[in-house]
Amino acid sequence: MTKKHPTLGVIYALVGALLFGINASTSKVIMATGVSGAQIVLFRSFATALIAGLVLLATNRQAFKVQRDQWPKLLVFGVIGVALMQWAYSMAVANLQVGIALLIEYTAIVWVPIAAMLLFKEKIRARIWIGVALVLAGLVVVSKLNLDGLSLVGVGFAFLASATLTVYFITGERTQKSRDSMSTLFYTMTISVVFWLIFSPWWQFDWAKYGTTISLGGNLAGIHVTAWLLLVWLGVMGSFVPMMLSYKALTHLSATGVGIASTAETVFAFAFGLLWLGEQISAVQLIGGALVMAGIVLSQTARNPS
Repeated sequence: MTKKHPTLGVIYALVGALLFGINASTSKVIMATGVSGAQIVLFRSFATALIAGLVLLATNRQAFKVQRDQWPKLLVFGVIGVALMQWAYSMAVANLQVGIALLIEYTAIVWVPIAAMLLFKEKIRARIWIGVALVLAGLVVVSKLNLDGLSLVGVGFAFLASATLTVYFITGERTQKSRDSMSTLFYTMTISVVFWLIFSPWWQFDWAKYGTTISLGGNLAGIHVTAWLLLVWLGVMGSFVPMMLSYKALTHLSATGVGIASTAETVFAFAFGLLWLGEQISAVQLIGGALVMAGIVLSQTARNPS
């Protein structure tokens, strides 16, 4: 069993959140070319599974072995926690502002400890709820939540993303009690690929779109790259690396702890929206970001030792 290092777990989760924050702007630029959310999810899952598989071949081939009783958790994790979670998030972003979609998605940090208490009888220190409250309050301020004109379809997908993200954190924590992070990443992403090969019209993909030259937009509008280059970045630095870090974080922290730390993705997404896409952020939103970080720190001091 992997020895737990909570501080290392926080670092993994925060660096993963940083890369996912960049991924929000990257995905937005790619989808502007006409590439669908489902295509992005399939590509991300395939790229991540391929890289994880190659790493295992080179370093730990024994990790490919799966015990029969491990398959149910892997299937739930791969289908609900990965395939459907990424799809629901993509659909939410397509119908809502990125910040609003993330705000709703990360209400999962409320459901994770509640589910842990109700389903697994886990004890959660009272202090963690103060951290959760600070994070949610900070996210509301950061996103400058405005309910007027919100797409009900987008809101529905965002809450579906929240539910599936809850499954992601809980099953991720429990699956990796008996498996290493890299093999878990390989199998769950492979399951996601198989799922979307069955349930998405991949044969209708317009491969010519990926060879077009596109502008990075916003403050980087003068830079033009091929869509393929952005997709490679998305597959490696927007999917494999942050997903691996997220999985590794779950081996050192509880699902609740990783969930709260991961909400920093929203703050990072707004920051890159400002620096890259030229989206404005106010002083009030900066205060909201500080509240989020305060909530993350407080929640980590409230962990029960395990």
